[in-house]
Amino acid sequence: MLKIRLSMGGAKKRPVYKIVVADSRFPRDGRFIEKVGFFNPLLPKTKKERVNLEVERIKHWISKGAKPTLRVSRILGEAQVYPMPPKGNNPLKAIPKKDRKKDKLVGEKPAVEGVKVEPKKEAPKAESKKEEPKKEAPKAAVPKAESKKEEPKKK
Repeated sequence: MLKIRLSMGGAKKRPVYKIVVADSRFPRDGRFIEKVGFFNPLLPKTKKERVNLEVERIKHWISKGAKPTLRVSRILGEAQVYPMPPKGNNPLKAIPKKDRKKDKLVGEKPAVEGVKVEPKKEAPKAESKKEEPKKEAPKAAVPKAESKKEEPKKK
């Protein structure tokens, strides 16, 4: 199966991609049939040099049955060569990670308020069960610690 995909090049932490037509069985950076463009993600989106496509060759390979990968289909969609893929459902992507946790807590509070009565009944039972073993465990641990301390004193 033919794929139009990215082949990585460039130095460490400085990626540059070739847009290539390759058999899906070939390695990512390995053998390919034809180079049809390049993509430099480090440049700003406004620069022309960020993406270079050989549109005629891409259309030729698509007519032969080559399928672009998701990332390449987005690049081709921006160049209006291929229809843009549907957007994924990730509403939290635009929110910075710091604020995501805050939003989750704020989002959970109203849900908890509507169902407050039931969890409160269950929560104290669980807490009381947890507290009782904790109280017993330290009592058992304290004499052991004291007996260990006494042993070195005898020497």
